[in-house]
Amino acid sequence: MHEESADLSITQHESYAWRDVLAKLALLIFGIALWHKGFSFYIYIAAHYLLLLACFFDVNLNKIREIMKEPFVAGILILCTVMALGIIWSDDPNRGFRTLRRYSAFLFFIPYLALLNKKRLPWAIGGLLVGYFGVLATGIYQWLILEKQGIPALDIPYLHFSSMLGIGLLLTVYFTSTIHNFKIKLCLAPFSILLLFIQFNQNARGILIATIISCVLLIFLIFKKKLRKFLIIITFFALLCGIFAVNNTNLQERIAQAKDDIALTKSGDYNTSLGLRFAWWDVGLQGISEKPLFGHGTGMVLHYFDKYVETYKEGLYKNLPRLDHYHNDWIEIGMHIGMLGLLAYTYFLWGWFQILKTNQLGTLGAALVCFIFLCGITDLLVFFRQIIYLLLCITAIGIYWHRTYGINSVPITIKEN
Repeated sequence: MHEESADLSITQHESYAWRDVLAKLALLIFGIALWHKGFSFYIYIAAHYLLLLACFFDVNLNKIREIMKEPFVAGILILCTVMALGIIWSDDPNRGFRTLRRYSAFLFFIPYLALLNKKRLPWAIGGLLVGYFGVLATGIYQWLILEKQGIPALDIPYLHFSSMLGIGLLLTVYFTSTIHNFKIKLCLAPFSILLLFIQFNQNARGILIATIISCVLLIFLIFKKKLRKFLIIITFFALLCGIFAVNNTNLQERIAQAKDDIALTKSGDYNTSLGLRFAWWDVGLQGISEKPLFGHGTGMVLHYFDKYVETYKEGLYKNLPRLDHYHNDWIEIGMHIGMLGLLAYTYFLWGWFQILKTNQLGTLGAALVCFIFLCGITDLLVFFRQIIYLLLCITAIGIYWHRTYGINSVPITIKEN
């Protein structure tokens, strides 16, 4: 009897051991491979399946049920569900399923969070840091040596690269302002300045503006009870932005281009970067007004544009380049599934903030959700697949770190103001 019990214990231990190794590898590889779709599509896909496989073998249903109670997870499920329902009244189900697949990227938060535990947390953090700094180094090389925007080798456009710089800046500003370890502050402060400098040299104007506004909000929330310190830091930040803007010919060219775009738009020429957005938003808002409650069906946004652009406003936009998406989260979702989708997306963002707030990361959560919201005004978040995964991984690691170690954990001491 004792021998059978001992054998069973050994078997259970061995079973947990290989499942633990698989989970650690899945978290590590996913953090690295989430960036590498262009470099190696097979590694990118394999990382996804490995994460799901590890979750299947390691996670029990009780843990999944607990995770499903989170408002953020409920928001993900509701958003994906209403997008799926929109296929029912779509005239093109194939496009509907392609659109749904983009939004289903948010679902990877569930297995990623489910796999985390105290021993696996360093593997998840390590994978994310290796991936981030590897991409950052490659992006700097592309910018300084090859004089290219974004990272073509990894299929990362300049918009995505600028977004990862903005997220990195928000994180480093947050930790620099809240960590009490002076040596760590000394390392993070110049790194945050470097990220801001690189972002100023990318062509993504809208994302740069979103980063600056979110950063100001973050600094305010951290130091709102310390007015003198807030004024000093915000003045320093404003000076940095001013210096980087004045000495940046690329940014000045983009600002001049924006002014020219506005002038051309006023004269009726919409075939410019800003003009195209104005035209797409105009058509999109018209489409939403026609079917405000349930939209035109998931996947129908391009079909609507192609159909009505010929006659809308006497064909004012008919000679413009073909639409890929509406460059606005709210208009895109509103076109797909109307007010139903807009309410689901609002709840989704609220849930994202809530899961961070309930884990004493409300200050950081407000800044990140602000960044997501502002980026979604001029671009479409679901097309930024790598950025979605980065944000989801940061959220999962942040909340699990708090639940495991607490807000005043060692080796670094963080305290929300």
